Amino acid sequence: MQRISRLKRELQLLSAEPPPGVSCWQTEGRVDELQAQIVGGANTPHEGGVFTLEINIPERYPFEPPKMRFLTPIYHPNIDNAGRICLDALKLPPKGAWRPSLNISTVLTSIQLLMAEPNPDDPLMADISSEFKYNKPLYLEKAKKWTAEHAIQKNKGCVETEEKTPEIKNKKTAHKREALTAQENLEHTKKVCMQ
Repeated sequence: MQRISRLKRELQLLSAEPPPGVSCWQTEGRVDELQAQIVGGANTPHEGGVFTLEINIPERYPFEPPKMRFLTPIYHPNIDNAGRICLDALKLPPKGAWRPSLNISTVLTSIQLLMAEPNPDDPLMADISSEFKYNKPLYLEKAKKWTAEHAIQKNKGCVETEEKTPEIKNKKTAHKREALTAQENLEHTKKVCMQ
């Protein structure tokens, strides 16, 4: 009961006074499943992008942190191809910094800050971290490209027919799913978050 009443208060606060560039809502009327969107910050490679996240609230919330992951692909050293996020506020102590006094709004704001200022010393993606540290222009170029491809909604206008658009969209979605599935199958070889 405490979890549901707290979540309702948090969602009311998020809709009344959302942090700049952040929105959050319930999915399908379920209190424990939320979605959020974070707008890429100005003067970052994610500028202009809208990134969707999935949020699952555990039974023991607020004593356990929410589980969050990106649904929109993002090129970032602290976010892997499955959308998992390496952020101390999403982990319990002693390795993490989650406290019951934190809330969904503060964690989303922390993720927005992480997007703007990656932490290459605690990466989920070691190759992207090395790129960020030692070849920043290449990292910025790739991150901007991923943002343009996956997070910027383009106005298609009336040029494309309705029949063509879903077909293209389904193919892109299928390719993304296949890539994510292949990545998850190779998870044992993936670099993990350093502790």
